[in-house]
Amino acid sequence: MAEKEATIFILDLGASMARVNRNNGRNESDLDWSMRYVWDRITDIVAANRKTLCVGILGLRTDETSNQLQADDGYENISVLQELGQMTMPNLRSLQSHIKVNQTSSGDAISAVVVAVDMIDSFTKKLKYMRRIILVTDGEGELDTDDVDDIANKMNDSKISLTVLGVDFDDAEFGYKEEDKTAVKATNEKALRALVSKCDNGDFATMAAAIDELEMPRIKTVKPYKTYDGLLTLGNPELSPSMSINVERYFKTHLARPLGASTVVVKSEQVASTQSTKTLDDDAMEGVEFCAAKQTRSYKVDDPEAPGGKRDVEFESLAKGYEYGRTAVHISESEHNITKLETQKCFSILGFIPFNSYEPFLSMGEACVTHARAFDERSEIALSSLVWALSELESYAIARLVTKDGKEPQLVLLAPHIDNDIECLYDVPLPFAEDVRAYRFPPLDKVMTVSGQTLTQHRLLPSDELNEAMSDYVDAMDLTEYAKSSGAADHMPMDETFNPAIHRINHAVKTRAAHPDRPISKMPPALLLHSAPPDDLVKRVQERIDALIEAAEVKKVPPKAKGRRNREAVKPISGLDVDALLGDGKNGQVSEENPIPDFKQALAGASDTSSIRPIAKQMGTVVRSLVTNSFGTSKDAQALECLRVMREELTNAEEPGLYNAFVTDFKKSLLSGELGGDRRELWYQMQKPPLGLISKGESEISDVTDEQAKEVRNSNGRAMDDEPFNRR
Repeated sequence: MAEKEATIFILDLGASMARVNRNNGRNESDLDWSMRYVWDRITDIVAANRKTLCVGILGLRTDETSNQLQADDGYENISVLQELGQMTMPNLRSLQSHIKVNQTSSGDAISAVVVAVDMIDSFTKKLKYMRRIILVTDGEGELDTDDVDDIANKMNDSKISLTVLGVDFDDAEFGYKEEDKTAVKATNEKALRALVSKCDNGDFATMAAAIDELEMPRIKTVKPYKTYDGLLTLGNPELSPSMSINVERYFKTHLARPLGASTVVVKSEQVASTQSTKTLDDDAMEGVEFCAAKQTRSYKVDDPEAPGGKRDVEFESLAKGYEYGRTAVHISESEHNITKLETQKCFSILGFIPFNSYEPFLSMGEACVTHARAFDERSEIALSSLVWALSELESYAIARLVTKDGKEPQLVLLAPHIDNDIECLYDVPLPFAEDVRAYRFPPLDKVMTVSGQTLTQHRLLPSDELNEAMSDYVDAMDLTEYAKSSGAADHMPMDETFNPAIHRINHAVKTRAAHPDRPISKMPPALLLHSAPPDDLVKRVQERIDALIEAAEVKKVPPKAKGRRNREAVKPISGLDVDALLGDGKNGQVSEENPIPDFKQALAGASDTSSIRPIAKQMGTVVRSLVTNSFGTSKDAQALECLRVMREELTNAEEPGLYNAFVTDFKKSLLSGELGGDRRELWYQMQKPPLGLISKGESEISDVTDEQAKEVRNSNGRAMDDEPFNRR
C-alpha cells in the first residue's frame, strides 16, 4: 500500500520577491526563479495522480489575511491559497493565478510555519502520514523568534520535517556566500537556521542548490511486488527423494517506458456520444480545454446487393482467422482451446549447467530475485544450502516457471548470489529454440574465392598497419582507464546514467503543464552527459584518431545533391559546333516531323532549367497535336513513344516536375474530350508502360509520393486535383 503524504509549501510573496539579481546572472524575479523548484515538485505530485499525495499552499506576506489562526495576533498577511488535499490539473491552473508578488512587506515566516503545522495536524489527525513543510523565502521580512523552541518541539512530536529554501542564502556545502547582505536578512537567516537545527528532521539550503538539482532527473522508486509465491522444487514432490522450498519471487529490474499519449479533442458544447473503446477519465479532464476522445469501430464486408457494395456486420458475428500464406484459415473457439497448454503453477528445477557454458547474450527480459519465504526458518536454511552449493560448484540452475495456473511456461536461469545480508537466486528468462536465430557471416580475417582459395591479403581486409592503429585507438578510448586517471571509481555510474527518451518527455510534459504558453526549455545537460565521449579524452587521443583516419584512408563523402543542378552542354573536343554546321538552322526546336531526335538534341544543348522548360513545352505541344490530329488511333503509338522518351529524358535531367505538370494537364484534356473527342482509351494504354507521374521512388527530387502517383494512375474517369504536387 502506498504511503500517505501531506506537504505544505509556504511561499513568500512579499514585495522584495520582485527583485532581479543580475549579479548572479538571473534575468527573472526572485519569485519566478524560486517557483521553478515549486512547480517541479507540484507537477511531479500531479503526475503521480494519487489521492494519498496531499498538497497545501500557504502564502506569506500577502496583501490579505486568510488562515484559521487569524483571530490571534501575529498571524496577519498569511493566506491559505489551497487547502490540504489532492492536487489536480484544475487546482494547478487555479493556483497559478494566485502566485504573484504582493505589495506588502509584513508577515512572519515562523508564524506561517505554525499555521502550516496546525493545518497538517487538523488534516492528518493521528493517521500514518509523511508530513512535510517547505518554506521558500528571501528572508527580508520580520521574524518573531520568541517561541522557536516550542515550535520545534511541536514539529518533532508531530513528526513533521521542515525544509527551508532561501533565495541567495549562504550555503557552505554548495559554495555560495552573498556579499552586501542586509542586516535584516542576515538576522532572519540565522534564526531560520537555528529553527531547522532544532528539528529532528530539518534541512536548510540555498535556493540555487535546489534549482541545480532539478536538472538531475528524479528517479521514481517502485516498491517490489511478488511475481511468484510457492514451492521451488527439484524432482517430483509426490515421490522421494525430492526437494521443496517455500520461496517468494520479486522483480529486480523492470522495464521503464516513457509517458504514453492519449487522444483528446478540443471541448465543444455538443460532443457526439458514441460507443467508447478507449476513454480518458472525465474527472481528470475537468476544467481543461480538452475533453476525452471516444472511439468507435465498424466492420464491413463486400456485398454486391448492398448500397455501395459494402454491408455492416456486428462484432459478435466475426470469427478469428489465421493467415496461412495469403489464405485466411478459420479456427473455431472450441478448437482454439486445444492449442492452449493446460499448465499448473510451479517453479521446478530441470537441471544444472556450469558457468562457462552459458553465453550472456542468451539472457532475455527482466531479472527477478528469489529468496526464502519470510519467517520460514526451514526454507531459509534449505535455500541457503542450494545457493552455496551452486556457488561452490560454479553452476547455474535451469528451471521451469509457471507463475499461475493457465499461464504460459517460461524457462529461467537461476544464478546464486551471496552477500552479507542476503542469500538469494537471481533469474533471467532463457530463449526457446524458436527465439534463437543463427546467421552465417563471412570471416573478417580472410576472403574465400569462388574456386576455394583463401586470401589473407585483399582490399576488403584490414592491413597490419590498420589493425595496429585501431588497437591503439581502442586502448586510448578505454573509459575505465580514463576514470582512474580522473580519480573516479567509474566514469558512468548506474545511478547517474539516465534514459533521455523517458526523462526528456517527462520534463517536457511537466513544463507544458505548469506553463502552457512557454516554449519547452533545452535538454538538461545531465541527460546528454554520456551521449558523447569526454572532450578532454578526445583531445588527449586526437593523435591516435588522426593515425587511424590515415591508415583507414577515410575520405569525406560529398553530400548527395537533392536539388536541380545546372547541366553543362556537351562540347566537342575540336571546339566546333558540329550540329550548327550540319544542321538546318533549327537548333533547340522540336518539330512534329522528327520530334524524338529533335527533343534529345535540344536537351543535350540545354545548360539550366530555364532552357529545359521551353523544350519540354514544345514536346508537350507535339504530343497534343499528334493526339488531336490522329485519324482514329493511327498516331497513338507515335504519341506514346514521344511520352516515353520525354519521361525518360526529363528524369535523367532531374526535372521530373516538368513532366508531372504536363501529364496532369494531359490527362485532364484526354478525359474531358478536349483532344478531338473521347480519348480515354489512350489513357488506359499509358498504364501498360508506366507513363504516369514520376514518383520519389524513381527520382529523389520528385514532389510526388508513390501513393499519389498510384492514385492518379488508378483514377480513371475521375477529375484530378488541380495541384496534386508542387509544379516546377
